[in-house]
Amino acid sequence: MNNQTKTIYNSVKNLPNVGEKRLEALAELEIFTIYDLLRHFPFRYEDLTVKDITEVEDKEKIVLIGEVVASPVVSYYAPKKNRLSFRIVSDKVVIPITFFNQHFLKNQINTGETIRVFGRWDSQKRSLQGIKLLSSDIEKKDYEPVYHTTKRIKQKTLVKLIDSALKDYYSLIPEIMPDFLVTKFKLLSNARSIQIIHFPNSEKESLIARRSLIFQEFFVYQLKMQEWKEKNKRVNHGIKKEYDLPKIKEFLSTLPFELTGAQKRVINEIAKDLKLPQQMYRLLQGDVGSGKTVVAATALFSTWTAGYQSAFMAPTEILAEQHMKNLSELFQSNDLTIELLTGSTKAKDRKRILTDLKTGKIDVLIGTHALIQKDVEYHSLGLVITDEQHRFGVNQRKVLREKGVHPDVLFMTATPIPRTLAISAFGDMDISTLDEMPSGRKPVKTYWLKNSQVEQVDTFTKKQLKNNSQVYVINPLIDESENMDLQNAVETYESYRNKFGKEYEIGLLHGKLPSKDKEEIMRAFKQNKIQILVSTTVIEVGVDVPNATLMIINDADRFGLAQLHQLRGRVGRGKKESTCILLANPKTENGKIRMQIMTETNDGFLLSEKDLELRGQGDIFGKQQSGVPQFKIGDLVEDFNILQVAREEAIKLIRSKEFQQEDSFVELKKHSQISMDDSIVLD
Repeated sequence: MNNQTKTIYNSVKNLPNVGEKRLEALAELEIFTIYDLLRHFPFRYEDLTVKDITEVEDKEKIVLIGEVVASPVVSYYAPKKNRLSFRIVSDKVVIPITFFNQHFLKNQINTGETIRVFGRWDSQKRSLQGIKLLSSDIEKKDYEPVYHTTKRIKQKTLVKLIDSALKDYYSLIPEIMPDFLVTKFKLLSNARSIQIIHFPNSEKESLIARRSLIFQEFFVYQLKMQEWKEKNKRVNHGIKKEYDLPKIKEFLSTLPFELTGAQKRVINEIAKDLKLPQQMYRLLQGDVGSGKTVVAATALFSTWTAGYQSAFMAPTEILAEQHMKNLSELFQSNDLTIELLTGSTKAKDRKRILTDLKTGKIDVLIGTHALIQKDVEYHSLGLVITDEQHRFGVNQRKVLREKGVHPDVLFMTATPIPRTLAISAFGDMDISTLDEMPSGRKPVKTYWLKNSQVEQVDTFTKKQLKNNSQVYVINPLIDESENMDLQNAVETYESYRNKFGKEYEIGLLHGKLPSKDKEEIMRAFKQNKIQILVSTTVIEVGVDVPNATLMIINDADRFGLAQLHQLRGRVGRGKKESTCILLANPKTENGKIRMQIMTETNDGFLLSEKDLELRGQGDIFGKQQSGVPQFKIGDLVEDFNILQVAREEAIKLIRSKEFQQEDSFVELKKHSQISMDDSIVLD
């Protein structure tokens, strides 16, 4: 290859010993270019410093150095199973060494030679179970990288390929970070960081390289997010709303309760956005019962006083109806006109609503995806609120935003998002957080019982039913199979019918039911026509059933903390004391910790942080809808402080005059390039 075409972005097939099969094997690790290979970072290191056996703990991995004093012997103890045994003298102590299924090492072990062996120490037998012999140039390092691999490519092969790539392409590794940040945070260059992360001489050296690479990764990502945010402000000119402040204050004074400090803060954040000539793009997150509806109502009311219409979209008819009921009560002493539009709206009513909407007679339209159909035209749409935003696709939200002339957009979610994920996955949005509960709200009492204690649960259930209360019984998704999910739910349903069916109505809700049937069952439960609802996790987030005071969650250890908390939030919505019972026999320590934490706190934000620590970032919102970036080396929990600093620096740089110049920060801009397709990261 001539020098003119040699770049860090060349295919890995340009490296020695990379044929078609190896190319396919590397592709399974998402390694296609030289740069991909160099950025396939080790996830841990083996400490290969020679240890003194008097200081070693049982089962600890260690390196011993000694002279071979007994010839290696291979013995077979089962078909294709073999044992290689020999002895070395280390510090005047004779130590037996055993390698399993590595008979081929026999030819590398000679009596009288000094060798280094890496293995696991057995303190009782004072012997070493060998893992590998250390002999090659690369393997002589005291601190060796360990990589994610596949069956088709070994650690040793990866190490050799990375070593080869560094020798041939080191000078071509681009420097991405601005000089002033390199100096300010004492970062290593990109090339030097990559070299050290793969082949460090010590733990301290690897940590310095790792810190530089994490900062760079977070900074480039945050720059991408902030650039989109700034571009969105410049392109999407919004509507400056001159709302009537005295009227808003009068409306708030009529509320039958005192606003929390968090509600006041968030209302002010939204009010400032409404007055700006840029389109608002804000996420309102708040735990179940934190008062999101009142905040949304204030935004709708403010928009009305400024002379504009609002649209409020919910994912289901029953949720849309609930919002209609709640908002109608809040606005009953005002002249504001509200209407409901769903798929069930009669043709005659629909025609009238569409006419009134187009002529400006309707101030707030609440509904489902029916709000975004082509024939729905607004007179002067100024605000769009989307409830449980993750339930809508990008295109659905985009269509609603485009119904008016750049209306302000407020997304709402009852899923408490950990700060780490909020900063990373939702970096292109402003975030308002309701982190304070209204006074007087009773926390749901949570208990963890073993499956063997189900009779106690049945006794408690009878007591709740006799008190005219209702009960949820939740079953988990088994092996992600809808059929098993349904079978499990049906068995539970039959069990409850046998126990309680003579006196009470039992309902069954699961994922295979048509949407209309699901809503009918939820409506019947809400109206107390069903007393026990057996359900999979399809029960609606946000549906109020104030009379439901007990939730029983079967096999609760199969859920993450965030999901358990969301489920628990279905009860405790009325004046009666409510209880959540977790039935589980967790087999892992992690599962036991989750059950214990659930009984100790009702704080959704604390639980979401714990969930992130225990389960990892990919599971918080579910596989399909997380939108969480998968970083190469940065960890959103462990490296949160670096993430915060990287975000602050990205915001400063993106707003600086220097960054706007075309000829500056060329390499950085190349690595943080964005397109309009990247703009929505919520799905």
